[in-house]
Amino acid sequence: MAVASEGAPDQRRLALAFAALVLGACAMGASPIFVRIADVGPYASAFWRTFLALPFLWAWAQLAARRAAQTETRTTPALFAPAIVLTGLFFAGDLFFWHLSILATTVANATFFATTAPIWVALVAWGLYAERIGLRTLAGLALCIAGGFVLIGQSYGHAPENIRGDIYGLITAVFFGLYILALRAARRSFDAARVSFLSTAVTAGCLFIVALALEDAMLPRSLAGIGALLGLALVSQVGGQGLLAVALGTLPATFSSMVIFLEAIAAAGFAWALLGERLSLLQAGGGALILAGIWMARPRHADALGAKS
Repeated sequence: MAVASEGAPDQRRLALAFAALVLGACAMGASPIFVRIADVGPYASAFWRTFLALPFLWAWAQLAARRAAQTETRTTPALFAPAIVLTGLFFAGDLFFWHLSILATTVANATFFATTAPIWVALVAWGLYAERIGLRTLAGLALCIAGGFVLIGQSYGHAPENIRGDIYGLITAVFFGLYILALRAARRSFDAARVSFLSTAVTAGCLFIVALALEDAMLPRSLAGIGALLGLALVSQVGGQGLLAVALGTLPATFSSMVIFLEAIAAAGFAWALLGERLSLLQAGGGALILAGIWMARPRHADALGAKS
């Protein structure tokens, strides 16, 4: 009975982390819609996504710091630790190519190729960090990949002109995989709020330079454009990336990156509902395969808890 009672908090922690990951993936899945309707270029929208999120992330970081000071559970880290800086730099690379991909291919294609990141995460986590990857995780990853190909298969086969955007999506996946690993490393020492705020500040600084150099106009020209940028900041950055940071304090990097396949389902659903990009029964079956893969690979025991929350 004592063992069961001791394990209960860890099981609740796993469940909460999984819920945060699922909600974060859905929030990030809305980002292609906001990018499509924003009336600024891809680099400007990527900058505004992160810059407009900073006040809200700062407020979250202040609340978290106040709570930590009251409970005296965490020491104050250096302002910009290497893992936090790398998290921001890798996410800047991710957004740079992600926004290009969204504009050069379909939403479903862009999202799927970007979410092949679990392949790179699994290879690096196993090769460099000796993170154990079980057969269930590998089988779940295979199901997710198969489901992703089914989900975007029709649009990809009938749109060869999208290849350039698809390549951008693959480059996005590499950067996003590195981002996941750096974020996981940062969460081993620092709380989610601080990591989210400081890494987003690094990302915003990088993207400001890129946008100034490559964009003709930085400011949106309509209320709809302003609303789209605010949606990117609040839903996709604060909500999506913030929840991902929370989850990565508990869950393994490989599994966490694999659940981002949910972003493909969410993006395809949003595109169908708002942009008229129809989904077939076959594509719906691909989404079902993704869900089955995630369910198969889910952490079942407190052994998955490897970082501070």
